[in-house]
Amino acid sequence: MLDGITLRAIGLGGGAVTGEEAQPPQSAAPPRAKIGLALGGGAARGWSHIGVLRVLEREGLAPDVIAGTSIGAVVGGCFAADKLDELEEFARALNKRRVVGLMDFHLNGSGLLGGDRLRRLLEQHLGTLRIESLPTRLVGIATELGTGHEIWLTRGPMVEALRASYALPGIFDAVKFGGRWLMDGALVNPIPVTAARAHGAEIVVCVNLNGDVRGRGTVIPAHGPDDEEGEEAGQSGAQGGLFGRRMLRFGRRSDGAPGIGTVMMDAFNITQDRIARSRLAGDPPDVMISPKLGRIGLFDFHRADEIIALGEEAAEKALGELRELIAQQTVPA
Repeated sequence: MLDGITLRAIGLGGGAVTGEEAQPPQSAAPPRAKIGLALGGGAARGWSHIGVLRVLEREGLAPDVIAGTSIGAVVGGCFAADKLDELEEFARALNKRRVVGLMDFHLNGSGLLGGDRLRRLLEQHLGTLRIESLPTRLVGIATELGTGHEIWLTRGPMVEALRASYALPGIFDAVKFGGRWLMDGALVNPIPVTAARAHGAEIVVCVNLNGDVRGRGTVIPAHGPDDEEGEEAGQSGAQGGLFGRRMLRFGRRSDGAPGIGTVMMDAFNITQDRIARSRLAGDPPDVMISPKLGRIGLFDFHRADEIIALGEEAAEKALGELRELIAQQTVPA
């Protein structure tokens, strides 16, 4: 722009413009369609969002709009605030001991975890940033307690907005934001394609963290106990427990039956999966990225290296489809 202003100033001053400067300007490349990225919820599986964003950024396809639910809001928010490097460094440094150390259990709140330790970590890097000040448009999804309203968080302090979006019911305390008590947005919109489209995205790419986790639910029309109930039957819901003996009762009981932690998280995951299918059927994305996360537990935050790589792999496979859509929607100037 400055060079153009300088040339026009020379012309206005009466001086001759010769040689290379006299050549007509080349026509600018047509702007590409605006890309929206809908990042779904899924606890530890959300580290794969980092891998997806890395691939899109490397290929010059960084999103113009990001709508995120739960862990999707956290990763998307850090990208929008240019803090993805710090988040990735934190994630890759996690081990089981550090994850347990971040869990501040209490009995006098609306959830098992107060969330103050995670809040302090976010404040270290995001400080007093506000959503409306970000160069990339960001929308966080939350659910209002009592009414069940779907709340789109588009302005205000980033840290509190992210906390509200990932406040899993029964796990984290509800967060008061803008006069409303809010909890995890995955209860109403696990993969916010609609929000991304509503905020100007012309092509919406969604990242579904649960697409590979469980088969499509079905109906078992006849079921009853076998004559001999083996120990194996009682252990079918025991997967997904937390770390080590210290957390054993929270994850599963000694008789193999699922503990409160497993029941809460699996129930939430099933609900989220069913709601996501319904929402995506009504407003499908233009491109869906589904990392192969079936072997990743909801609490496997210490497996960031593997999870991020799975996100990169899934994004690489979707590049051809995304580029084709962009080419179709880009109109020559």
